[in-house]
Amino acid sequence: MSKLSRYFADLSPSYNAELDDLRTDSEGNNVLKARLAQKRAQISPLLMMMQFAPEMAAVAFHGGFRFKDSKSLDSLVTRQPNKFPAWTALQKAIIIEPWAQTLIDTVLTDPNGESFLVTTVGLEYLNQRNHLRAAPVAEEHEDEHESDQRERESDPHSDDGENAEYDLDQAGADWLTEQGFDRKE
Repeated sequence: MSKLSRYFADLSPSYNAELDDLRTDSEGNNVLKARLAQKRAQISPLLMMMQFAPEMAAVAFHGGFRFKDSKSLDSLVTRQPNKFPAWTALQKAIIIEPWAQTLIDTVLTDPNGESFLVTTVGLEYLNQRNHLRAAPVAEEHEDEHESDQRERESDPHSDDGENAEYDLDQAGADWLTEQGFDRKE
């Protein structure tokens, strides 16, 4: 089971919520495609957000990447920004949709552009991976999860600040609890 860095554990739920907000209008119509087109047209003004609220700007790239090296991407989402791979190295693990390349060229004009793009790829990878994993968890995996939980609880070094890692399922459960939902244990 993949572990997430604190960075991705914090941003991923916000990224998914931003996509959900864009998905439907007040009448329940699916307007995601149109709203993403608007975000993409406004990429230059969105650059101001990329350092402080990257998930708000990253949604413009939704659907812009296909992933060909899941091992590299699994590794990416365990890292903090100061340990990110270079954008040029990460590009080897993805396929960029032609429309996204124009946005990438714009983002790379900003000094923080590379880090933002690496963040964006990580968020989009987690979003796609979570949609693929939406199937119910088998009972045998629940036992494995409980074992992982006990291991984390008994590890006195489990929270060492910037480099802390979170279990993806635990991070999701924590976020749902913060949103007012009951914890499903």
